[in-house]
Amino acid sequence: MTAREVARRVLERVERGGAWATPTLDGELARAGLDERDRRLASEIVYGVLRHRTRIDRAIAAHADLKRTPPRVMCVLRVAAYQLLFLDRVPSYAVVDDAVAAAREASGAKLGGFTNAVLRKLSTAREPALPASGRERLEIEYSMPAWILDEMSAAVEAETPADPDSPVPALRLQELAAAFSLQPPLVARANRTRTTRDALIESLRVTGVTGKPLALAPMAIELEDLGDPARSPTFNAGLWTVQDTGAQLVGHLAAPRPGQRILDACAGVGGKATHLAELTDNSARIDAADQSETKLDLLEQTARRLGLTNIHAHVCDLLDPTAQIGDAYDLIILDAPCTGLGVLRRHPDAKWRLKPTDITRLAKLQSQLLDSVVRRLAPGGSLVYSVCTFTRAEGPEQIRSLVARSGLTLAAEHRTWPPEADGFYVARLERPR
Repeated sequence: MTAREVARRVLERVERGGAWATPTLDGELARAGLDERDRRLASEIVYGVLRHRTRIDRAIAAHADLKRTPPRVMCVLRVAAYQLLFLDRVPSYAVVDDAVAAAREASGAKLGGFTNAVLRKLSTAREPALPASGRERLEIEYSMPAWILDEMSAAVEAETPADPDSPVPALRLQELAAAFSLQPPLVARANRTRTTRDALIESLRVTGVTGKPLALAPMAIELEDLGDPARSPTFNAGLWTVQDTGAQLVGHLAAPRPGQRILDACAGVGGKATHLAELTDNSARIDAADQSETKLDLLEQTARRLGLTNIHAHVCDLLDPTAQIGDAYDLIILDAPCTGLGVLRRHPDAKWRLKPTDITRLAKLQSQLLDSVVRRLAPGGSLVYSVCTFTRAEGPEQIRSLVARSGLTLAAEHRTWPPEADGFYVARLERPR
């Protein structure tokens, strides 16, 4: 199986079967047995098509009726169009020949000829000119649905001075739309219980991997030329784990201390729980709660790899008042389920899966989870709320509502944006003694 075949299989499952791109790609790559170069090409094509789908479809539509094009052939055309428009490593004729063969195999000789004609025109004419400026250009150039741009614009305006004549919000919106369309870096968190950041960068250099320290978090390193982390000897030795800079800031804003009783309320696979364990030098009691036993199993595997022994996993529903976890925690972290708009550069398929109504649905769940965990917070304790999104309803408005009904005080809040980090909103609240 080739890299392009893997990409087509993944994109077809995403488009027609509703699969998530990342686990689907991981599974297909595991079965395909490709070398590292072809693994990277398959990943580049999958995420590239999803990041730039509006622009790709617009280019194809200049030479074909998209509504009459069968889904499998549309997938073939998108994979080829992405390579023709955005990559320069493969000759155009090779891209077209591969796509024609795939279309013939999927849908017969007639549609193979159709694919050949469309792609030869596209390889010569390229894409139609983009609109000169304005919101329509952002929607097309960066393949960003209008409702997502609206939410991003509202967040930007809330951060800038209220001056209707200021060009800052419009320029900032363009910068962010562009940043969300780029391939994100791979960011590591050095395990401070086993190494220093500088020492890890040197260890990586010896293995041919470039590590660049990032200013936003003290143990964050941007990695280049790594490939699959699971094949890295430094990764397997527990010297680091993968975690974006924005997520690392959650742990630092929480400021955990040795000896505290800590609840990671939606622990998932354990990125934040293991960070809290490292920040407390493995000497705090950390309860990691999640509904998914599978995710907690992965958390425990990561904790063992990192040499962390103070994390205790609990499979439970936090909305159940009888959930078997503790009370009177000194620190609670709630990394709540959210729309995930802040990580679109890592999960671009969310652009085509999410709807505006998802904001309201998830904001309601976040409010319920906040009320549930607040009851478990000790007097004088801290609650840190985080979401990897930029909508007002899931971020600042959620916290303003919580403060109004809970008696907690807002101590700090912080937002991150790409390209420096993924898009996170984080707030720290305090309960009076």
